[in-house]
Amino acid sequence: QEKIVESGGGLVQPGGSLRLSCTTSGFTFSFYALAWYRQTPGNERELVASTSIGGRRIAYGDSVRGRFTITRDDANDTLYLQMNNLRPEDTAKYFCNTQYANFYKPWGQGTQVTVSS
Repeated sequence: QEKIVESGGGLVQPGGSLRLSCTTSGFTFSFYALAWYRQTPGNERELVASTSIGGRRIAYGDSVRGRFTITRDDANDTLYLQMNNLRPEDTAKYFCNTQYANFYKPWGQGTQVTVSS
C-alpha cells in the first residue's frame, strides 16, 4: 500500500525556521522525482520545490527561492524541506508527492505551517 506522511509543521514567528519531513512507504522512493507542494483554503495546490531522481536537479518556486531547501534521503525514503526566514504568506498546508501528475501517489494529510506573530 502506497503511503505518504508529512510532519514537522507548526506555528512559527516571521523570520523563523521549520524543517518538514515526508516519509513514504509502498513504492520505490528513489525511482521518482519528488516535490513539496502547499495549499491554502480555496486555492489550488502550488509546487514549492522539486528534486530530480538522484537529487542532481533542484528547482524552487520564485516565492521561496533562497529561503527553502529541498533534500532527499533515498536510503531512508524521506524527503525534507528546510524553511528559513519564514513569512506570513508561507502559511499553508504542505504536502509532498512525486513531481509529475501522472505518477502521483495517494496524497497524505499534509502538515500545517502557520507563520504569525
